[in-house]
Amino acid sequence: MKKIIALGLAVGTLALFALSCRKPNEVQGVELKVKFSVEPLSDNLFTDMRYEWKTSADFKKLPKDYNVFVHFWHKDNMLFQDDHLPEIATSQWEANKTYAYARRVYIPTFIDEFDPQFSGSEPLKMSIGFYSPLDRSGKSKSEILKDVLKVLPPPPGTPEVIYESGWYDLEINPDSFLKQWRWTAKEARCVIDNPRRDALLVIRGGLNKDLLPDQKVILKVNDQVLDEFLPAESTFEKFYTVKKDMLGDKDEFYLVVATDKTFTPAKSIPDSKDERELGLQVSFLYFR
Repeated sequence: MKKIIALGLAVGTLALFALSCRKPNEVQGVELKVKFSVEPLSDNLFTDMRYEWKTSADFKKLPKDYNVFVHFWHKDNMLFQDDHLPEIATSQWEANKTYAYARRVYIPTFIDEFDPQFSGSEPLKMSIGFYSPLDRSGKSKSEILKDVLKVLPPPPGTPEVIYESGWYDLEINPDSFLKQWRWTAKEARCVIDNPRRDALLVIRGGLNKDLLPDQKVILKVNDQVLDEFLPAESTFEKFYTVKKDMLGDKDEFYLVVATDKTFTPAKSIPDSKDERELGLQVSFLYFR
C-alpha cells in the first residue's frame, strides 16, 4: 500500500512555482505559462494549477470559442486530463492582454516504487492547447504548451490508507468519468495513520442514480458522523478539514464510507451475473 502525503491545499495560499520549458506557439500571438501550487510534484496529489495566457500585439482575434485541452501522459497512457473552457471565452480575447485563472487537479497514484527500473521519479508529459468540441476531425487542435514534469513518490512518514473491510477490488475503465474505482458494500472501512493534526480529506465517487435515485452517502470518522448527503448527480466530490480532536489519540483512526441503500446487479440489471451487493463507487480517498 502506498503512503500519501499530508498537505492541505487552498487556492491562493501557497507559493506558486513556475515550469521552465515551453513550446513555440502554434496560434499566433498567444503564450501560456503554467504554475503549480506545490513543489515538488508527487503522485496522489491535489494541486492548484494556474494558467496565465498572454496575448501579444500581433494576436489575431480567434474566430470562435475554443475549449482548452489539458492532457497528462505517463509513457503511452493518458493518466488524466482537465479539459475545460477558459473563464473568458477565447472569442473575446484581445491583443496585449493577460487571462489568468486557477483550477485544482489531482495527480493519481501511478508510481511503482518496487519496480526494478524505478530511479526515484517518473516523467509525466503535459500537453495543453486549443480545440473545437464541434470539430470531430481533430484539425482544430493546436498545441500551445508542451512540457515534461518530474513526479516523485509521496515523502516517507505520510499517513497510510488501508482498505480494511467492505471494499471490492479496484476496477479500471479509461473511458469512464471516474477512470478507476472500488465498489463498497453497504459499509466500507479504512484504517488511516493518525497524523495528530488537522488534515485534508477528499473523497470522489459515484453511484447508480438509475437504480437508486435517492441514495445517501454517510461518512464517519471513528464513531462520529462527519457528513451525510444526497448527491445531486451520479458523481460527487467532497472536501473536508478533519480536526485533530476528531481523530482521537490512538496511532490509527477509522474512516467509514457507508450508504443507506445497495443493489445487486444480477437482480437489477438484465443479463448481469454480478452477485455482489454494491453501494458506492469510490474513485479515490485523499488524506493529507
